[in-house]
Amino acid sequence: MPKRPAHIAMIGVSAVSHILPGLEIIRELTVRGHRVTYANDPSVADLITPTGAEVVPCRSTLPTDDNIWPDDPIAAMSLFLDNAVQALPQLRAAYDQDPADLYLYDIGAYAARALAESQQRPLLQLSPTYVAWSDYDNDMAAQLWQLPGADVYRNRFSHWLAESGATTTDVDEFSGRPARALALIARAMQPHAEQVDNQAVTFVGPCLRTGAERGTWTRPSDAGKVLLISLGSSYTRQPEFYRQCLAAYGDLPGWHVVLQIGKHTDPQELGRIPANVEVHSWVPQLAILEQADAFVTHAGMGSSGEGLLTGVPMIAVPQGAEQFINADQLVSLGIARRIDTADADAISLRTALLELTADPEVAHRCATLRAETLAQGGTERAADLIEAMV
Repeated sequence: MPKRPAHIAMIGVSAVSHILPGLEIIRELTVRGHRVTYANDPSVADLITPTGAEVVPCRSTLPTDDNIWPDDPIAAMSLFLDNAVQALPQLRAAYDQDPADLYLYDIGAYAARALAESQQRPLLQLSPTYVAWSDYDNDMAAQLWQLPGADVYRNRFSHWLAESGATTTDVDEFSGRPARALALIARAMQPHAEQVDNQAVTFVGPCLRTGAERGTWTRPSDAGKVLLISLGSSYTRQPEFYRQCLAAYGDLPGWHVVLQIGKHTDPQELGRIPANVEVHSWVPQLAILEQADAFVTHAGMGSSGEGLLTGVPMIAVPQGAEQFINADQLVSLGIARRIDTADADAISLRTALLELTADPEVAHRCATLRAETLAQGGTERAADLIEAMV
């Protein structure tokens, strides 16, 4: 039990890819005896309640279907701003009479920062992706603000900040540079990591489930090597890509293949399923990766982190958002090949797998990065740092 149990509030967004990276931290804080409340949409309550946290309903306007997020960055950012505008009154109703000792918040939960600043309470961002670096404004933000609609978005954001009660009124600082953050990613995945302010940001690495919580998977006794293919929870409507994977790896001597196709693809669209391939709409990814020899992934941050922690070489087939940057980062680390979807035919996929798994330098780099990522501390270190703030 902690010396002083505290009320710690986590304020998140309803996107599953933003919820999963921090759940084990929430679980650990409740185990340590803290009262943890978690404000999020009721539709994701079933993900949160097993941690022991008290769900505070805060309805979201973000898309509920992973496949209908806009490709335009300004349009996507506007969705998060719209959500913040309508979420702040809900959060005030829940927390103005029951303020937290410390607020944790997701990078997209802008209303959380406004609430904490208006209450003059400490807050800590839990970032499920990379954070800003010293030249970020010149490298990426400057390009972003040149896009159509950016001026309108910034003006709306600035106007909302002025009325929100937040003490930080600069849009760039408010949305992109938290005073204190835990990065729930491997430091190796951070672009320009040497330029990150270590006084503001601590890399604790992926905070993953342990034991039975991560699910189970039994490796077939006759499997020489195991390959996992998964595009995560988003962008999974890719039947042609899956057919190319079956052509590349089906009946490949010595290999057993686990193919996750998501909920939007009918297995009947894939044609003949070779005997060495098992097809599922969902799989316990970490449990499989711990027994796998290679991983075909969309290079989402969560999946990239799991690949690093389990020390498997990866074939990165990015689909959207930051996945293209992640794919290039994995390649630069010497543990992956990038193949864009349009180029992902059977020959290129098979060649990449055989080359990666036969290269001793790739195996060495995978082992080194696995050790470095584990050393960042994960869930235990994150919970220790949060308690220190309380």
